[in-house]
Amino acid sequence: MNAKGSFPLLFPLFLLLAILLTSCVTRDSENSADETLWSDPELGENYHDPPLPEIRPEGLTSYELTNMKVYNQNIRSIVNITTVNLYGSRYLGSYSMEGSGSGVIISEKGYILTNRHVVNGADLVVVTLYDGTNYQAKKIGSDPENDLAILKLDPKGRELHVIKPGKAGDLQVGQVVLALGNPFGLEGTLTIGIVSGLNRPVQTEDGFLLKSMIQTDAAINPGNSGGALLNSRGELVGINTMIMAKEGSGSLGIGFAIPVETALRVAPELIANGRVQRGWIDIEALSLTPNLASQLEIPFLDYGVMITTVIKGGNAEKAGLIGGTERRGVGLGLNSVLVGGDIIVSLNGNPIKNVLDYFYVLESSRPGDQYLIEFIREGKKLEAELILSERPAHYRHQ
Repeated sequence: MNAKGSFPLLFPLFLLLAILLTSCVTRDSENSADETLWSDPELGENYHDPPLPEIRPEGLTSYELTNMKVYNQNIRSIVNITTVNLYGSRYLGSYSMEGSGSGVIISEKGYILTNRHVVNGADLVVVTLYDGTNYQAKKIGSDPENDLAILKLDPKGRELHVIKPGKAGDLQVGQVVLALGNPFGLEGTLTIGIVSGLNRPVQTEDGFLLKSMIQTDAAINPGNSGGALLNSRGELVGINTMIMAKEGSGSLGIGFAIPVETALRVAPELIANGRVQRGWIDIEALSLTPNLASQLEIPFLDYGVMITTVIKGGNAEKAGLIGGTERRGVGLGLNSVLVGGDIIVSLNGNPIKNVLDYFYVLESSRPGDQYLIEFIREGKKLEAELILSERPAHYRHQ
């Protein structure tokens, strides 16, 4: 599984600087969108967006007309994202690496939703609007557990076209969907397909599990990441994120999109705080696999999350959970692990097979939520309730 959102291109640094100096690049401040609005000096006082493509209905089917209307309705809400990483080398001097992706405008104030892997680690982010004007964008926040990020540009008073959200929960397998983005830097590309599957589990490059992904055969290629997956009403139902492909093969007709409901839940908190605050259980844990269970001679269970350490004074200790009591080598590439602790098998009624399940269930939680934990201790299933704490910074992978 490859997350195909950016691809490097090496080019001289002076060329990049020339592009930025001749483009409408603005320096953003978080409060600029709330100040008095003014016209963009690069565009002039009486600037208007270029006209949309003309639809000539003669001889077209209703299906074709619908697709063309969806394109016209949304093309001005899709942006091209160019990322730049700057480097210095003793032999090559200063040089840069460029990547490309897509994004959707979600606010007239200039907020843009995209994938985290499109902009993660970039030294410079440039957003290109429908009319070809370029703006320097600021990274506001990101969420690695859903591979989402928020950018912000200063629109300088110009009108931005905000995408209209729909409901991914209403999608059905076989329903027509349209992908709109910038594959391989080809701006404003529309591809059409169907919903091939729903609630697909997909693991991100950061190791997080997304169980609710939309599968589609609409062509998605490098550069499409962060773009829009739309229904036939022109509503946003997902953020195109990754494809299943062999190396160098491009799209094989198996693409995945993050449901719009996830984006709508995450985006406001990213704008407000730069990150998502999630609940946490104050333990250190390890996936229990059949191999590990065999090595530890646990005859009654071969899955779950084995608690190795209970953090002193934390919510797990207060709930009576117990960590490992004996350090043993288990052939996992580690010198040893603490064994003998409780084994979590369910959180709030959700089965927990491994650490990926554990993180997935906690993904939608909040500090202060009350959770019911089912766990195994000495072959017996027990229950405990606890109040979730806030996830520690070193588990956020920001």
